Amino acid sequence: MTTTESGAPAVTNRFTDVASVREALKSVNYLADDGIAGVAFLADRLGKPILVEGPAGTGKTQLAKSVAEMTGAKLIRLQCYEGLDESKALYEWNYKKQLLRIQTERGTDGATEDWTDIQDDIFSDEFLLTRPLLEAITADEPVVLLIDEVDRVEVETEALLLEILSDYQVSIPELGTITATQIPLVFLTSNNTRELSEALKRRCLYLHVDYPELEREREIVLAKVPDITETLADQVARIVRSIRQLDLKKAPSVSETLDWARTLMLLNIDVIDEQTAKDTLNILLKYQTDIAKAAKELAVDE
Repeated sequence: MTTTESGAPAVTNRFTDVASVREALKSVNYLADDGIAGVAFLADRLGKPILVEGPAGTGKTQLAKSVAEMTGAKLIRLQCYEGLDESKALYEWNYKKQLLRIQTERGTDGATEDWTDIQDDIFSDEFLLTRPLLEAITADEPVVLLIDEVDRVEVETEALLLEILSDYQVSIPELGTITATQIPLVFLTSNNTRELSEALKRRCLYLHVDYPELEREREIVLAKVPDITETLADQVARIVRSIRQLDLKKAPSVSETLDWARTLMLLNIDVIDEQTAKDTLNILLKYQTDIAKAAKELAVDE
């Protein structure tokens, strides 16, 4: 294990500069701007997690997946939800296996072990079930840890994350403190459904990922949708951009833009006319009120 003089795991420099991060992400079809690439570079050099906030469907989760792919690291994902606790996020003891060991030890002829001896035995690594957070810091190979939709957990549950995010270690009462063998790249995503605690935010670099600019979304469509023409990709990006300007319950995400582009390709559409756009709005929008509003106000040059 590589550590600093203080005993903390050393920072490993995975990236040489911001430009190389952007190019590496592009090689796995994630089109990042300098802001995204810059924060990823700094997180690697500083050994700090990244808190990625923004509307749903703007590529926050995909960023972590793409970083794992481009670095060849193992992706470990903790999907957050209301009621998440340490037994699902950090670790828990294999109680059935512990009980079997106790019964075995006490059933052995001539066994004289007292409870202290048995306790030391059953609270060992052999009986520990690792969950995503503990798995990430005990892994020998490079790891990208994705803590997805962290805003879905209760404020109290955030405390489970603080020790890992600041010191990359986990304190287990029965075993002591387990320190990371390496510093994983950590991404926390949030859709802003609630305000996160200041303690959590202090430990992270901040990145806001919004809907892409017109040209970047066109490039994303070209990169992600095989055989699509530049003309159709440009039309898709422009129409989606105009729809996002409307007062909608849910604006179309980048993933829905790609679904729409793939749908048009399956329908052998080369140029989008007004009727085609209206007939396929259900691919982009998920509320009938939004579909009706977009259908009424959508204007497409034929």
